[in-house]
Amino acid sequence: MTHNGRVLVTGVGAMTPLGADAPSSWAGLLDGKSGVRLLTEEWAADLPVHVAAGLTVDPASLLPRTEARKLDRGEQIAVLSAREAWQDAGAPQVEPERCAVVIGTGTGGVLTTLGQDDVFERAGIRRLSPFAVPMLMANGPAAWVSMDLGAKGGARTPVSACASGAEALALGQDLIRGGRADVVVAGGVEACLHPFTIAAFAQMKALSTRSVDPEAVSRPFDVDRSGFVMGEGAGMMVLERAEFARARGARAYGTLAGSAVTSSANHITASDAEGQAFAMELALRDADLTPADIGVVHAHATSTESGDLAEAEAIGRVVGGHAAVTATKSMTGHMMGASGTVGAMAAVLALEHGTVPATRNLDALDPRVELDVVRGEPRTGRWSAALANAFGFGGHNVSLVFTE
Repeated sequence: MTHNGRVLVTGVGAMTPLGADAPSSWAGLLDGKSGVRLLTEEWAADLPVHVAAGLTVDPASLLPRTEARKLDRGEQIAVLSAREAWQDAGAPQVEPERCAVVIGTGTGGVLTTLGQDDVFERAGIRRLSPFAVPMLMANGPAAWVSMDLGAKGGARTPVSACASGAEALALGQDLIRGGRADVVVAGGVEACLHPFTIAAFAQMKALSTRSVDPEAVSRPFDVDRSGFVMGEGAGMMVLERAEFARARGARAYGTLAGSAVTSSANHITASDAEGQAFAMELALRDADLTPADIGVVHAHATSTESGDLAEAEAIGRVVGGHAAVTATKSMTGHMMGASGTVGAMAAVLALEHGTVPATRNLDALDPRVELDVVRGEPRTGRWSAALANAFGFGGHNVSLVFTE
């Protein structure tokens, strides 16, 4: 593979169930906070699931009303997080044709789709919003962010379920390596907390139905886990060609050194250790690193038994048991298409700060998980490389490697 220079991470932005920006979200991870709350809304009364991980702030309240009304909730979150990442990177002065946007999502503007269908059924066609189409289309977040930043190097939208945000970072890396961009804003977004989506995931037995002590429901790798908790949010990174970043004196959080996207081609929903291991192996090879170089692993770890065990097997097979493993969905819930980017952000910040967030609610590690999972308190140290995983229904596997 031809490498046209390194790809640096120069900016991060996020809106998560732990905070309205990246610093507060990172602080929440280190403090072991939980963003999982009881669903007290009237629409949730008859659902089999009564917990979810919603945002701490309504994104519409952070935008002018005239702007917010044109955007689906997911688009609002994406625009706000991208703006944060862009400012964090120092608002790079880059030619519009050399700046691209890649934002993945699993469900697109599903809140608009379902909401506007209700309007159509109840009041007819004339009551539909004239903004419905740009609000519901999956490429909406990438399109709006490209217009917001004046990026003309392409606005792309990988849709690969819960691997979407991580795949966006891999595609952003490819664009820079291939010489097609100097700067790429890449990430993932999801806003799908709705009775239909919650009920649909509940029907396939993926969600936990526990409601006592909501903050303790999401339990990756724990023997008492019972399914994942649905969340919402966004994570964004500014990726830059190293030479371009250095020329403008940019600060870098780290390097996106390697990536791999594979498909298990096995089962539409089941986790597959073989396909996941293949992605990790390819990402290490792409980064020109060995398993011994990986000191930190951010696991996808949703808190389902089959998913946790498959990934634990894959990590053990490829990396071994020496790395410090963290599973932050124990705090944020599963932010679907956004989770891969937020997990990648946690991995690169762990390298920069020398601190790995502890996995919350891990009271009894499943004995079948033969990994060094960080629990109790964050772990401090110095590591040179981290691996971040994201997997999605459909057999989508993405692994990313970051270095100092």
